[in-house]
Amino acid sequence: MIFVISTVNLKSGAREACLAAARPCIAGTVKEDGCLSYDVHVSVTDPDKIVFVERWESRAHLDAHMKTPHFLVWREQAPQFIASRRVEIITPQDVAIL
Repeated sequence: MIFVISTVNLKSGAREACLAAARPCIAGTVKEDGCLSYDVHVSVTDPDKIVFVERWESRAHLDAHMKTPHFLVWREQAPQFIASRRVEIITPQDVAIL
């Protein structure tokens, strides 16, 4: 099993628009083979910070996810909302930071 933790710093005031754009991707992702869970956490102290936490059966499942139409649409839309992000892929052997 692997985890993906994406900490996103949004452009000021973009939270609601970002979450609205992310919903179709999340809805599609949770239906994918190998997706064990997908949670979204909005900071209670910083309105411009969101943390996405995904749990996948394997890296192969995550790699397949990154080629899905709903993910590609999200990746195309995200720059209009996101100021910066840190993505960690956590496996039993390693932590990769993208």
